[in-house]
Amino acid sequence: MNNTLVPLLARVLLSGLFLYAGYNKILNVAGTAGYFGKLALPMPEILVWLVIAVELLGAVLVLIGWQTRLVAWVMAVFTVGTAIIGHKFWGIDPAQFNNQFTQFLKNLGIAGGFLMLAACGPGRLAVDRR
Repeated sequence: MNNTLVPLLARVLLSGLFLYAGYNKILNVAGTAGYFGKLALPMPEILVWLVIAVELLGAVLVLIGWQTRLVAWVMAVFTVGTAIIGHKFWGIDPAQFNNQFTQFLKNLGIAGGFLMLAACGPGRLAVDRR
């Protein structure tokens, strides 16, 4: 695989997760807001729509390669925040430790992918073409 296709593949793989997550949140806005409430997040009924917007808009912009470096930074910060808020492996039932720690590390790995995209750009097969 050449260097023209690799950045496109990276953008597709990173975007797919967030397109799926945002779509699922739209299908269950009340349930997601309830989950956010259990996490003690402020204004969960409003926050859910902000999260949906970040996931879907961020994913689409990364996928098409528009403002990729900036959007990748936003998505990296969002993903690290999600890891810290949603996967608190340090304060849970020991039976859930491995699962939550794995999810936490997965989010950090995804954030790493976004940081690489921010550093290297979207590649030639993108709206930005850099």
